[in-house]
Amino acid sequence: MLSESRSGRLAAWGNALLAGLVSPDDAVLAVVGEDAVHRVRGLPGESGAVGLTLALGRLRALGVAGLRVALPAPGHPLGLSGPPEFNARALEAGEAVVCHGAALGLVPEVSEAGPDGDVHVEVVWHCLPVREAPPADVPSLGEAERELAEALREATAVLARLDVAGSGPVAEAAIDAYRARAERDGEVLAPGYPPRAVRVLELARQVGLLVALARESGHGAAVSSGEMAARAEALRPVERTARRAQVAAYNAYVEERERGRG
Repeated sequence: MLSESRSGRLAAWGNALLAGLVSPDDAVLAVVGEDAVHRVRGLPGESGAVGLTLALGRLRALGVAGLRVALPAPGHPLGLSGPPEFNARALEAGEAVVCHGAALGLVPEVSEAGPDGDVHVEVVWHCLPVREAPPADVPSLGEAERELAEALREATAVLARLDVAGSGPVAEAAIDAYRARAERDGEVLAPGYPPRAVRVLELARQVGLLVALARESGHGAAVSSGEMAARAEALRPVERTARRAQVAAYNAYVEERERGRG
């Protein structure tokens, strides 16, 4: 939750490319980020792995008009629509991209290579068939924003009572550092996204940061098993809400496109 998922980058910048708002080179550069290289395997019409620039062009030719994100977790197939084979692959990766306009999806496989001190990351996106159906459990931007605010208030109250670092000065310092890094790194989303999507994604990331801080802070004052269970119960729904909000933000491009056609 502390950094942007690879599926989020691919969907956001792929959508900007499909909308004609960025060049292929700029889109691929943003998607790859600090990784060494991204390739796509299993693309219809291609016998082997191809580069991301060619893959995005081929997806457009296949009728893809937009890209959605899925961020599934055990018991929560967020953003998925099947079939089971694709869902299982996406759940193992914890993320996926689902194409809008063609029954295809992309799941990243991440590997590291190189000696200590010079490790580089390579990503292979596996292109697989998906079921054309509404994605599971994805809220609207408005719903996501309201849910985030409510979940954050409830969780903060419980975490403060249990003396967890995620509710005090440590959290404030971490959020300040996060904001400084975000300002340095530039755009939260790619060009073409509505301001509300940017706002929701920013808040979802901050909520995710609080959850991570709470989980990494040890037991705090939650010394009894009952208090530890209470903290876990407080974190679980807010983490789920933050993931739902992230998906809603990334998928806003496709949702607005569909509303415009309605």
